[in-house]
Amino acid sequence: MSTILVYNGQGEQQSPLSVEVVKTNDLSIAHAQAVRVARQNGRQGTVGCKTRGEVNFSTRKPWRQKGTGRARVSSIKSPLWRKGGVIFGPQPRTRQLKLGKGQRRAALGWMASTYITAGNVICLDATFDSVNPSTKTALQLLKNIGCADQRVMVLLPFEDSHTFLSFRNLPNVEVYSFDQPNAFHMARMAKWVFFKRDVELFKSMVERWN
Repeated sequence: MSTILVYNGQGEQQSPLSVEVVKTNDLSIAHAQAVRVARQNGRQGTVGCKTRGEVNFSTRKPWRQKGTGRARVSSIKSPLWRKGGVIFGPQPRTRQLKLGKGQRRAALGWMASTYITAGNVICLDATFDSVNPSTKTALQLLKNIGCADQRVMVLLPFEDSHTFLSFRNLPNVEVYSFDQPNAFHMARMAKWVFFKRDVELFKSMVERWN
């Protein structure tokens, strides 16, 4: 059983929150593999360049083969010429790596255990007073808990669009639903933040990784 720090909207610490986290061995290698798979599968694979067969130039031979004193040239599409084709350049392709469900859960569970043990998971007992989204209020909440200058992952329910719109424009903040984050998203962040009203969702997310 581990504890998570709980703060109110003014940054005052309240009684900690208990969360069931399974202590695991060092799974940094499994986590590194999970990060690699997440980054690789997130690539669009649209980079590409034209070969000599794809360059839109004339196929006429620039000059005759012999008798000019110049080097022989077959086509102005030659990679040796300016604006010619590219030799062995990148081509559009899809890269997909696979990670077993057990290995993925183990890596995410190790991440959750590491962050919670280090005190990098924070629960906010706060609400937004206004009806309209307020980025100013969201920034003040992070300042009150000392996270305004750190990379923060805010976890929200999918339907909580009001809070999402309040946090999304902050430069160091990334907002995810509880079923969205992967190992790469989580490892980039210094702190994880969720609201006390969503504590059951957070617990169920961590339990899926144990």
